[in-house]
Amino acid sequence: MSRVVPGVTADAVQREELAMRRMTESLVEDLSENVPVDQVTSAVGAAHHRFTGKPIREFVPILVERIVRSELADPDPTVRVPAPTAAVRAAEIIARESEAGEQLTERSVSRRAVVPLAIGAAGVVAGIVAGVTLLPGGADAPAVTVAAPTTVVRGVIGSEKMSFFTDERVVQVLADNGVRVEVEPAGSRQIATTVDLGAFDFAFPSSIPAAERIQRQHNITTKYTPFSSPIAIATYRPIADLLTTAGVIKPGPVATFDMNKYLELAGTGVQWDDLPDNTTYPVAKNILVSTTDPRSSNSAAMYLSIASYVANDHTIVRGATAEEHVLPALTKLFLAQGYTDNSSEGPFNQYLTNGMGPTPLVCIYEAQFVEAAGEGRIKPDMVLTYPTPTVLSSHTLVPLTGTGDKIGKLLTDNPELRRLAADHGFRTGDTAQFTSIAAERSVPVAADLIDVVDVPAYDTLEHLLDGVANAYN
Repeated sequence: MSRVVPGVTADAVQREELAMRRMTESLVEDLSENVPVDQVTSAVGAAHHRFTGKPIREFVPILVERIVRSELADPDPTVRVPAPTAAVRAAEIIARESEAGEQLTERSVSRRAVVPLAIGAAGVVAGIVAGVTLLPGGADAPAVTVAAPTTVVRGVIGSEKMSFFTDERVVQVLADNGVRVEVEPAGSRQIATTVDLGAFDFAFPSSIPAAERIQRQHNITTKYTPFSSPIAIATYRPIADLLTTAGVIKPGPVATFDMNKYLELAGTGVQWDDLPDNTTYPVAKNILVSTTDPRSSNSAAMYLSIASYVANDHTIVRGATAEEHVLPALTKLFLAQGYTDNSSEGPFNQYLTNGMGPTPLVCIYEAQFVEAAGEGRIKPDMVLTYPTPTVLSSHTLVPLTGTGDKIGKLLTDNPELRRLAADHGFRTGDTAQFTSIAAERSVPVAADLIDVVDVPAYDTLEHLLDGVANAYN
């Protein structure tokens, strides 16, 4: 049960308790070799108690951690929690100011230029402002950096980016820059067509066409493309061997998936058990790549873009005549699948957990495979291939408010966020960084994407997607 703190919302109390638990776990892990666990938790409890009833809560976990680390660093194991340090006294002075009638808040702290504080016998003067270091009185005591009050920013994003935004390292970098991002997942086409964007500060679909639709609807010219990922086909070694014999997959340092040959097989209804000498997967069902739902998801729309280019004699589809020409072939690729998920997370998780029985071929983002390899979820028989041609899914953020614009700038310009994006499998423009991460995870990736085609124009892609959607009915 959460503690009740006068003048502090229940949500703020819960956030503080979560921060305190995580901080305590971190302290126990860091100090366990030299300090008993009960001594660490006792020191945390005693330091936290000093702030009981104080209305300024934003900095409490930070101050408690610094206090405990300083106190338990003493070589004398009998030392527990001595008298409050200057950092504690500083925070208490701020709290007393608010209680005296000034009603100081976390936000007003950030607006004040300097709050002068007399600290220690030497009369050292320090100040607490957003992001300014508080200097404790003792010469050996560590400096305490008080983080800026955070601004909550809400976004709706493609599901493949959820793990990035919930990564504690990403959360910390954003917090260091004064923001806390709350995100909700949705299919990229859903974001552009059915999601009420009035409740969000930014929209972050997985493609330029979806972003352009949002820009048109909201009369916004600004956009950010901090990272991208090509469409890939994930399969298994026995399936790859079968399709290598059939001429669909071409092995090499980086395996490729011949979309022209694949469309020939799919278009004529060839089944797995029709393949010569197939004893590893003799299943009486059509050879089809599993995708998401093209009516809602970007990865399916990108897959459709590739297939439409190949079906249109290796030419980008333009105009009603070309649309009518390719629609029968495209429709067949999707209708024969049966149920399809709304977001790319669904079929990829099936691929990782259910084996090749239900999902021998899956359309994914390259980033998903590279990220899963970093998590130890890729098994030895799993194979990543690149369709030829492929398309690059450019994850494009559209800011809907000023705070949303700040997120776009941070994701684009902050070196640490760019490194973390690469750690999650995304391409950020730093090819060496991305290929190094992939190599560490034993994932053969295409360093330079050569056979890449553009997606159709926004209106054409919409017509093709609507044509496929109508076929479902």
